[in-house]
Amino acid sequence: MPHVTGLFIYPVKSLRGCPVASAELDALGFVGDRRFLIVDPAGKFLTQRTVPRLALITAQLSPGTLTLSANGAGNVSVPTAPDPAAPLRTVTIWKHEGLPAEDCGDPASAWLSVFLGLPCHLVRIGKKFSRQNLKPAAQPGDQLAFADACPLLVISEASLATLNDRILENQGEPVPMNRFRPNLVVEGCDAFAEDTWTRFRIGDVIFRSAGKSDRCIVTTTDQLTGERGKEPLKTLATFRRGPADPTAVYFGVNLIHETKQGTLHVGDKLELL
Repeated sequence: MPHVTGLFIYPVKSLRGCPVASAELDALGFVGDRRFLIVDPAGKFLTQRTVPRLALITAQLSPGTLTLSANGAGNVSVPTAPDPAAPLRTVTIWKHEGLPAEDCGDPASAWLSVFLGLPCHLVRIGKKFSRQNLKPAAQPGDQLAFADACPLLVISEASLATLNDRILENQGEPVPMNRFRPNLVVEGCDAFAEDTWTRFRIGDVIFRSAGKSDRCIVTTTDQLTGERGKEPLKTLATFRRGPADPTAVYFGVNLIHETKQGTLHVGDKLELL
């Protein structure tokens, strides 16, 4: 039976992730996952796609506080709780425009702007934020935080092992799981078995597949150095192209949690429904 071997949250979209032993769920996904976002002065979201240096920043959650840090740059902290008195910024994520988010203040903006070498601001989800999931698999009430398209992503260890075997055959360097930024990692199934799962249960939480994840240049970014290479996209393009869109390559599966409250633990069993 498949079981969970890794759980990860990403407090700030496109910054480093945090492994956790357990993860609580709310309406937006894992509690603490991508509740913060870095935007340019116009409110457009920034990611490692265009700013690979984001990979060098660690985002650490402690009770009531988010702390950003990087080697040689010190750190800056902001509260995690929404603040009704905080000024609002209108932000854009892909097709979602006009999203109201709370500005986290000048110290965070200044620290990020200096480290990244460009003007930017840190925002967080507040009481006025609402973002409907636009995936075809979504249903009314399926909401998103600052994730690209779905609240969660699952990948099996067997899928990564198969991919790395092919990368080695192509004379490339294997890549770690963190290149793909999953929320759930599972083992005990065949490679790419997750592609076929339509609904499954972990503990008391039911998940629904929202389709395979189309991968981008972020997967070629070393999450420790920010440096880019050609893998894994070079090898994925040889055997994981989309039949409808030959420019797309897939790895991992997007998930929507039908159960909006619950807790997952490393070691939990996965039951197909």
